[in-house]
Amino acid sequence: MNQEIRKSIDEAAKVIGKTWPLYTFVASNPLAGYENMKFSDALKSAEKNFNAQVFPEVKLYRQALEKGAIDSSILASHLENNGITASTEECLQLIASQKQTKDLNPTHTVDRIMAKWLALFMDEGLAEWEMPFKSEGFYTAWRFLVIYDSETGKTALKDIPKSSEETLMQLLKEYNQSDYTTIFEHHLAALPGWTGYINHRIVSGSDWQKDFPISLIDYLAVRLWTTQKLKLAILPKVIKETVSSEVSKLQHIFLKAWEQSWQTQLVKTLENQNIKPAQINETNIPDAQMVFCIDTRSELIRRHVESTGNYETYGYAGFFGIAMDYKSLDDGIIRKACPPIVSSAYTVREAAQTTKELDLKAYERKIQVSNFKAYFLKRMKNMLPSAFGYVEGSGLFYGLSLIGRTLLPRQLYKANKLKALKQEHVCQPDIHIANNDNDISFGITLEEKVSIVKSAFKLTGWKQFAPLVIFAGHGSHSANNPFSSSLDCGACAASPGRHNARMLAKLANLPEVKNALAEFHDILISENTFFIGAEHNTTTDAIVLFDSEVPESHKPLVHNLKSNLVIAQQNATQDRLGSQRNSVSHAQKKANDWGETRPEWGLAKNAGFIVGPRSLTKNTNLNSRCFLHSYDWKQDAEGKALEGIMQGPMVVTQWINNHYYFSTVDNNVFGGGSKITHNITGKFGVVQGNGGDLKMGLPLQSLNSSDDTMYHQPLRLTVMIQAPITIVSDILVRNENLKLLLDNEWIYLMVMDPNQNNAMFRYKKSIQWEAVSKKDSRATMPKKDKAELAYSE
Repeated sequence: MNQEIRKSIDEAAKVIGKTWPLYTFVASNPLAGYENMKFSDALKSAEKNFNAQVFPEVKLYRQALEKGAIDSSILASHLENNGITASTEECLQLIASQKQTKDLNPTHTVDRIMAKWLALFMDEGLAEWEMPFKSEGFYTAWRFLVIYDSETGKTALKDIPKSSEETLMQLLKEYNQSDYTTIFEHHLAALPGWTGYINHRIVSGSDWQKDFPISLIDYLAVRLWTTQKLKLAILPKVIKETVSSEVSKLQHIFLKAWEQSWQTQLVKTLENQNIKPAQINETNIPDAQMVFCIDTRSELIRRHVESTGNYETYGYAGFFGIAMDYKSLDDGIIRKACPPIVSSAYTVREAAQTTKELDLKAYERKIQVSNFKAYFLKRMKNMLPSAFGYVEGSGLFYGLSLIGRTLLPRQLYKANKLKALKQEHVCQPDIHIANNDNDISFGITLEEKVSIVKSAFKLTGWKQFAPLVIFAGHGSHSANNPFSSSLDCGACAASPGRHNARMLAKLANLPEVKNALAEFHDILISENTFFIGAEHNTTTDAIVLFDSEVPESHKPLVHNLKSNLVIAQQNATQDRLGSQRNSVSHAQKKANDWGETRPEWGLAKNAGFIVGPRSLTKNTNLNSRCFLHSYDWKQDAEGKALEGIMQGPMVVTQWINNHYYFSTVDNNVFGGGSKITHNITGKFGVVQGNGGDLKMGLPLQSLNSSDDTMYHQPLRLTVMIQAPITIVSDILVRNENLKLLLDNEWIYLMVMDPNQNNAMFRYKKSIQWEAVSKKDSRATMPKKDKAELAYSE
């Protein structure tokens, strides 16, 4: 194939991100390919390529001003600094008067035809009748079948080139090479949801991709052939900008003022805290220590857990440092259970607990019977010969089921939850080298086990241990919700975090691991300390302990903890749902109500990521707006732990934040549209109505409290780190990718320097800083050989 064409496709592919399937709906930046550009320039390109809204609408700015989320004095200062003398209202009217009017889609017909072929080919088991020739790949399957498609007119098979490469070379021979990238960008961006899913399949290397391959080259060949066949333009016309640069500038100014208003409030909140790492000694050892995911929803439950007893909480990425895939006992499917940017090194599967081999076999038999029933009912419902009779015969059964789901959602939720817990009471997690199906023992070395456990304590600055240590992963529960995985743990690739939590607890309980940690890493874990896996249900705020193997000596502590966790759940649901009575019942009903559009809010309202000791945030209510990662700079002299946090969790939270930002500013293009008209396609995605582009973001109901009232505030992420500013600067010098995110303004960074009376500084550009707090001390210029720094008031 012509190298210039390949090069142009690779360049053009940067305009599309990755669309994740519903069953592992990972939040990601839809403009990830633009991150090497300044934020404002990236928005300008995305606005043109996707015909999209890229800044918040005027009504959102108005709502933010009315609620005080935008400080009017900060906004006035921004307008003045940019030489704008018009009033706030005049500026808003100007933006509204030139509101972007989207052009009619000139490629609608091609889009519809492509969506039809992609849905047929990429189906993952929803369709009862499979598209012929799928194993031959997308282009070949399409080529054999398109000759029967009346929408594209009469065509002979011999008139269609045998390969996608030949097709592209034939179609592009009349165009200049300088136009190739423009052509490819236009046609990839026309259906960013579908092309993003092709991108995801290619990168993930899923079994579906291996068995039924599709590539961007195949997609472009089919699309350009269709475009020519319909006598439409392959090379797009130059689209006149519909929004003036002056209006774009004003929109950006309002956004920055909104973001600075949030940052100012955050600085005021943190300045008033008594900041010091917890010091545990024999007289003040907590009854239990609990580790939650850094997820914004953990901020709420951590406050309420701490208020119920002598408990200490930590924040750590919810996959608990185990780069693993998890093999489900229920369906045998292996799913990723760590961040997408991390390669899975291990596979975790279930094994019987000691003395419970017979219980496990009985459980497996029940699963087999249940799975067969589900399969049989599906076949009866979908097979043409039996469909009508099946519907008639099963009407009463399904009618009773519908009545129960409608009138008794809370009771059904409680019954289903009891069944779901059975596995954890008879099984224990077993870890192996990834894809090592033959190893039936602990398939990793002692060194690897120690490294996993050590990392958890090093990254969080954790040195002393309570009798009970709980690793609480989190998951969600909702009914009739295609996007349910988006409410599970983002750090676990949209899977529940309980499997990672159970695995870490098992590793930490091993005597040989404890001995190695003490001997080689100066981490002393008392013989009296027992680790337990748990799961926090973010829809109901229930915390379930997987405590079937707890020794008799610790059972009184566990019993007391469980009682206090019930109180914490009651307080948390009252806080979150605003109901003083029956708040737990209300949460359980929302979790299992099949008509509930907002079972919970997920990570909506996220705006900050705080890295530091718990004392930095413990005595304040952050309204679930911040990711919280525990960190003690005194335990990290060289900044290695902090570097890991910035390279991993900071990047992932930026993905989540931008996922919410773009889903909010243009829900039709970057979001999921309204749940009311969703249709599931191929088991992996949703479309609006009966076709069109694959939705790649969050549904409207996950972002707005009503059709016109926002819930999520679309702001870029602000990161606050408590650490010496010189250490943070050195990390940025070593990591150009992190520096690029900051210099291009995809993310804000602030540092609270403990060596300078916790004075706070905001990152500017090229590793320059400005003071933002009212502390008297000023930063001291570090040595030039470490980093080039400048400081200004």
